Amino acid sequence: MKLSTYLANRLREILLEGKWVLGTNFKDEITDLDWLKASQRLGNSNTIVDLTFHINYYISGVAQVLKGGTLDIRDKHSFEYPPIKSEEDWKQMVNKFCADSKEFIELVEKMSDQELLADFIEEKYGTYMRNLDAMIEHTSYHLGQVVLLKKHLR
Repeated sequence: MKLSTYLANRLREILLEGKWVLGTNFKDEITDLDWLKASQRLGNSNTIVDLTFHINYYISGVAQVLKGGTLDIRDKHSFEYPPIKSEEDWKQMVNKFCADSKEFIELVEKMSDQELLADFIEEKYGTYMRNLDAMIEHTSYHLGQVVLLKKHLR
């Protein structure tokens, strides 16, 4: 199996379609929520809206690089988004998350093993493979938070 196929399958599983390892995926967890629940803050934790934007921020930013663009994302901006004030705002965010995830997976799937083993922007960032693997782990971590938040909100 090509490395790109392996990574794309893992991304597809965690973002859009999977059930095997975690029993769920990000899309399934966010599409059945209304905007009020998704926006509800429990204590000082992030909201589901926060986490959805946060993961999509990195997906969009890395996808830009995979399309030949520059790396413009910065951690300090990964929770900065316009307020969600309606169901329509939330649905737009969810739809963007799903569309961006699908495009991102397709971009990863087209990469060669040589590209995956090359430096991501600069040597200090490691390889594309390492960064994509870290994105899978990062998404898994936040998906776990979303699942726990949903349980507390119900």
